[in-house]
Amino acid sequence: MDIIRKELESHIGKRVVLKADKGRKRIVTKQGIIESVFPSLFVIELTGKEHTGQKITYTYSDVLTETVKLTIYDDGVEMPKKKKKIS
Repeated sequence: MDIIRKELESHIGKRVVLKADKGRKRIVTKQGIIESVFPSLFVIELTGKEHTGQKITYTYSDVLTETVKLTIYDDGVEMPKKKKKIS
């Protein structure tokens, strides 16, 4: 878990897309910025109009067990746009 924490520490301030498995085949995808890293958890500040100022926390075991998957983007890379759902 120290490896995961150190890896996230090196990416503080970078943009991420996270996919969180909420159980029963529910997967939530959100965009944000890695705000801070603590000994047992990390904080992501969500970006976007509907999430202004919201922060979420996850533990390193969430990443280890793949309950949360993070994709980290460098500053020069554009983040994927949200797909519109057409019914």
